Amino acid sequence: ARKFQEGLIARGYNDCGIAMLIKQRLRANEIERMDLVGSVAGSDVIIVDDMIDTAGTLCEAARELRKKGARRVFAFATHGLFSGPAIERIEASPLEEVVVTDSIKARPEVAECPRITSLSISVLLADAIRRIHQKESLNDLFNVKY
Repeated sequence: ARKFQEGLIARGYNDCGIAMLIKQRLRANEIERMDLVGSVAGSDVIIVDDMIDTAGTLCEAARELRKKGARRVFAFATHGLFSGPAIERIEASPLEEVVVTDSIKARPEVAECPRITSLSISVLLADAIRRIHQKESLNDLFNVKY
């Protein structure tokens, strides 16, 4: 989160804070409660996660952030599974946009959802494979220069 914040600041988004939603799970895909640490009032918020499966947690987090005063809520995740009711949940949620990578082949309905954007990571993966094959370091792939 801190590196992401630093990248935004380096691009001129100087009024950029960090908040966290701490979730207490009952079981997979089921949350007992969420607690916000920090303030989101009047802010555009980006939720960052590794994976979106059924989108239940994500959509509940977006609703919680809006209740706490967030102006707009976006989500970024590496892997978009979009299982079961995920697309319907996203469409019914306060999420403005959900951005994922194409690390997982999406079902056709995902491309039809105007709130979901998929970014290609093919060049990044090709570079990683090349570096591994040539016994080069992968560090530069993770140390983004702003």
